[in-house]
Formats: sequence, structure tokens, C-alpha cells
Amino acid sequence: MPYHVNKARFGQLVEEAIESLPEPFAEYVEYLSIEVRDRSTPTERSRLGMPGDRLLLGLYTGRPLTRRSVEESGSLPDVISLFQEDIENVSHSEAQLVQQVRITLLHEIGHYFGLNERQLDELGFG
Repeated sequence: MPYHVNKARFGQLVEEAIESLPEPFAEYVEYLSIEVRDRSTPTERSRLGMPGDRLLLGLYTGRPLTRRSVEESGSLPDVISLFQEDIENVSHSEAQLVQQVRITLLHEIGHYFGLNERQLDELGFG
């Protein structure tokens, strides 16, 4: 059974996950916009080639660091979206919810650093 919390509590869990990041990662989070949304849109899932009924826990939108040029400037900040309802749907306790928020955040930060799904799976953030 999914473990649900109110928006304020979920936001607090996200803040705690951000604050617990190791220093090399925490430094880069300043350059990201991290937002909590209820769920992803059908367009977002379609763009990723995901069936409409599949859960999407998080989404990185931007240009990974590995694909940037020193000539790039003036672009919008990269965004990590965390989808509360889907994260809750795979969590069955407060402890699982805390862990899933952290793993999802690290997974999306991995995309920011240019890691693909296979690499993230190998690191345990799949």
C-alpha cells in the first residue's frame, strides 16, 4: 500500500535529501532548480517513450555537464522534477519514502552529470 504524506512533509524530505548530499554533489545542486510536482504529464512520459501507466519518479530537464560548451551562457537553469505521487506509490513506509526521495534525487543528479540509465543502475541509483 502506498505511503502518503502531505506536501509540506514531502518538501521537508526533499530538503533533507539535498542537505545530506556528499560535498562534491552538494556544490553543483546550487546550479539546479529542484521542484516537487504531483505527477508527470503524458507528454513528458511520451517524450521518454514510456507507456502512460508507467510510474515516473523524477525527471532531469536540461543539458548535461558533459555536453556543454564554455561558449554557452544565458540559458535557463536545469531542472530536476520529483513526482510525489509516483514516489509515494513505490514506498510503503516513512523509511522507504525517505530512501526513495534520496535515490530519485541522486538518479536525476546523475543525469545532470551525464550518466545514462545503465551507468546509474551500476551505481545503485537505477
